[in-house]
Amino acid sequence: MTDQPSAPAGIDDRLETAVDAAERGGTVALDAFRSALEVETKADGPMDAVTAVDRSVQEHVIEHVGETYPDDAVVGEEDDALKSVPETGIAWVVDPIDGTVNYAKGNRVWMTSVAVCRDGAPVAAANYAPATGDLYVAGDDASRRNGEPATVSDTADPKAFLVNPVFGVSRSHRRSLTDAVDTVLAEFGDVRRFGCAQAALSGVATGELDAVVSTVELNAWDTAAGVHLVRRAGGRVTDVNGDRWDPGARGLIASNDEAHGTLVDAFEATE
Repeated sequence: MTDQPSAPAGIDDRLETAVDAAERGGTVALDAFRSALEVETKADGPMDAVTAVDRSVQEHVIEHVGETYPDDAVVGEEDDALKSVPETGIAWVVDPIDGTVNYAKGNRVWMTSVAVCRDGAPVAAANYAPATGDLYVAGDDASRRNGEPATVSDTADPKAFLVNPVFGVSRSHRRSLTDAVDTVLAEFGDVRRFGCAQAALSGVATGELDAVVSTVELNAWDTAAGVHLVRRAGGRVTDVNGDRWDPGARGLIASNDEAHGTLVDAFEATE
């Protein structure tokens, strides 16, 4: 059974704005890609990176959204944006550059992500990967990559699953990552680590990966858009206990829904 909540009436206009904002912000980031960058580190150490480009992209995205929807709440990774999704009303969730470490290293796996949430749940999403030219979009109908319908994989055997563990860079998250990797290698097919949560979730939505897993709470800007893409592509997303995932949930398991219960059983035990 797939996990596909319905979007509210009138969300199409906001989806169009989300796509425009992601493309505009991503273009700003692409203009500075593989140039000399001053990389700062945040609270969790040298792998918790931010650049002036991250901040500039977020400003461009929020400015574009605010031109049409000035009263909507905005949740974002950088600076003074909200850090959690309100439980009621409309909220935009922005990650200016998801995969900043990749971006700063010149690796092409990074995205500008814009999601719309209604009453705490994602209902529209745009993930733009400027370095590869790929645009992933979902409103109330099917997920699409570059305008073409996207669907999750049909892999049914857990032993053949490609699984991307998504964790932060703090000490506690890295310890949990070690446990998750051990579980994947023992019970599933193989591990893939993109270094960009939105790219990983987009990969599940397009069948390039079979699952994304985490046993820790992840930030809304790393997850909201990708979760909606997976659901609209026919997949399922729950927390680590198998209950419906919404921003703020503990853990995340996104899959093609062919062996979701097996994933939950395996990773619930490692929590």
